[in-house]
Amino acid sequence: MPSDDPLAELVALLGRLPGIGERTATRLAYFVLAEDRAYASALAGSLGVLHDRVRRCASCGNFTSAERCRICSDPRRDGAVLCVVARVPDLVAIERAGSYRGRYHVLHALLAPLDGMSADRIDLDALSARVRADEVREVVLATPLSVEGEATALYVAQSLRPLGVKVSRIASGIPHGGELEFADQVTLGRAFEGRKDL
Repeated sequence: MPSDDPLAELVALLGRLPGIGERTATRLAYFVLAEDRAYASALAGSLGVLHDRVRRCASCGNFTSAERCRICSDPRRDGAVLCVVARVPDLVAIERAGSYRGRYHVLHALLAPLDGMSADRIDLDALSARVRADEVREVVLATPLSVEGEATALYVAQSLRPLGVKVSRIASGIPHGGELEFADQVTLGRAFEGRKDL
């Protein structure tokens, strides 16, 4: 996408990032331009080698610069519990919460037939192999609470059923601090289904 206007080219490239509109992209471009040349060179250099230096973990699919990510390499993690997520940012969010101490498996996809993402595009052979090899006793499905996420969770659960492993789904319902009057029907229904004794 060469252009006679390098600033417009940068704005266009930054604008392709998720969550970045034209105004934010313009602000970021001007920020880079206002910084010294060393910063811009370092940023460009880091972006330029990103695909060469970062790969998917051979075990779970997380992004890492080593053969195995720090979570898979940590002997303190419970290898008998496996959390299945759709994307690496979901893994990062769960890690940030700090309450899960098992390992992960990243699908890097969700079932979305209308978008061309059919079941054959999700590699469940690697997941099944890990369940067998690591003697996993529970698989926690933490796919998004969307139509695609629910379909993927059901598909994964059905594929794992012959292995005899316990398959659970993360709870969903009213968020902390949420108002009942603003909750949708599905969220309220899930909240009642997942209620616990006090």
